[in-house]
Amino acid sequence: MKILRNRAFRWILLMLGLSAIIALTGMNVLSLYDLRDRMVESEEERRIDQLDEINDTIRNQILEPLRGLYRIELEPIESSLKQTGQLPENIQDVLTRSSKSPFFNSIYFTPENVDPCNPDNSIYRFDSENQQITPTNDFPDLVCDGVGLARTKTKIQLNDFNYRWNNNFEFDTHRSLNIGLINLSESRMIGYITLTLNEDYIVNEVLPPILTNYFGKSEETGIVVWVRDWTNNRVLATNDTNIEYDRNLRDHVMGFSGSGFFDNWSLNLAFLDAPVTNAYNETLIKNLIVLGVAVLFLLGALIFMFVTAQRERHLAQRQASFLANVTHELKTPLAVMQAAGENISDGRVTEPKRLKQYGEHIYNESIRLRSMIEKLLDVARVDSGQNMIKAAPYSIHSLMNKFLNENREYIENKGFEVKFKSSAEDALCMIDSDSFETIVHNLTENAIKYSKDEKCIEYQISSNKDNVFFSISDHGMGIPKKEQKNIFKKFYRVDDSDSKSTKIKGHGLGLSIVRNMVSLNGGKIEVKSSSGKGTTFIVRFPKLNKDDVSKEQLQNIQTGSSPTENLNKHTKYVG
Repeated sequence: MKILRNRAFRWILLMLGLSAIIALTGMNVLSLYDLRDRMVESEEERRIDQLDEINDTIRNQILEPLRGLYRIELEPIESSLKQTGQLPENIQDVLTRSSKSPFFNSIYFTPENVDPCNPDNSIYRFDSENQQITPTNDFPDLVCDGVGLARTKTKIQLNDFNYRWNNNFEFDTHRSLNIGLINLSESRMIGYITLTLNEDYIVNEVLPPILTNYFGKSEETGIVVWVRDWTNNRVLATNDTNIEYDRNLRDHVMGFSGSGFFDNWSLNLAFLDAPVTNAYNETLIKNLIVLGVAVLFLLGALIFMFVTAQRERHLAQRQASFLANVTHELKTPLAVMQAAGENISDGRVTEPKRLKQYGEHIYNESIRLRSMIEKLLDVARVDSGQNMIKAAPYSIHSLMNKFLNENREYIENKGFEVKFKSSAEDALCMIDSDSFETIVHNLTENAIKYSKDEKCIEYQISSNKDNVFFSISDHGMGIPKKEQKNIFKKFYRVDDSDSKSTKIKGHGLGLSIVRNMVSLNGGKIEVKSSSGKGTTFIVRFPKLNKDDVSKEQLQNIQTGSSPTENLNKHTKYVG
């Protein structure tokens, strides 16, 4: 009892220690992941904020020449147009500054009472050389679109009684900037300034330096940014021309925002292999590997200890059961022989018929006793590594035929029908005939022992290019699927409550001996079985090429004699 308590206490301490290590390991792993995620998340948020900065930077550069327009009094525009045909000087100064900006190609002014969408109407174009406006009928269609957009949105703004600005800026995507000029005292429109945007300059001269300035080269920062015109599925600019745009790569998308500012353009950000992230990932991986190895080692040790203990316990149980069975079965034939011998020696039996019966009892029990002892010796030889086989060229067909001729009567006396089918009469194998007889004998005994109502044993032989096969099938109780992997283990017996196979006498050695004999002769064995439908054992041996067999050996095989000559040449020692 004390031993059991100590064993339980050790197991409890081991499990507690293992649990503590696993818990600490888990906490460290979570901490490492959390730290890595925080750093990566912080870096990603900073880079996303830079997209807003790019947006604001470009917008501010475009609007820079127009700063201060809200401080200018716009009401004199209409009277100045009527008197001089020009805009007031302060408005002209704003347009002069704008004309010098590389962001704009041309500048137009459209009075409120003029519809630029009517080709018969004329508007004003700003002449940057003379710094004045001149009437023109030659203007692009985008003026019509821009003025229409500005007129609509500015009127909406005028409906807001809290609106206090004298102008309203509206971008017609990446084509034009339109300014609605407002007479605040009368809450009405005065006119519209349209500045056509220089897209080539923005795409080729503005965006690439800004992207490189903020994000550098992707091989240095692990980040790539594409400015994309999504309506035309076209990449306008990027900080690394060596990486093609791929929507599956991108991690964040941001559109240019504010008053229709480049509505059709978007900033696409992809995090590739940032050095900071890689550094944390490498540290994380190293720590995880160390922790993983330690945990796996401990788990492996625990599982090994548990499995070893289980195997030893099961082996001890099987050995104890084996000793009990063997002791009982050895006593039975000895008791029968002792009783029969005692009756004969005392002269109690004198009749010839009864003497013959007693003699048969002694003979049969001695055979039974010898069989058990030989089986035990076979196991002992295998365990000690002293098995010796005498391999020679044999026909499996002939060996099987010989076995059945010698044992058919015994099998049929057990009430079994014997069926034999062979399609490989001439196929040869290098095999020990005694081993073959032991293999077939044990498999036959198993078939007899575990058959129920349908008593039939089928022996079949076949071959292919490389192997010769023989199988022994019965129609007995079968072997459950989960037990089939263990049936070749020493002392193992199937524990099947339905078939009650454990009530059948046996030691759990037969199939272990069979497997060892098959292996020693260079063969392999497999089992196919279903509960209640019978079992088939299939054994295969390497096929021997007749060209490798001497004429004398071949003649011995054909005449059926034992190939005893030159045995030393083919004898195989194992041990």
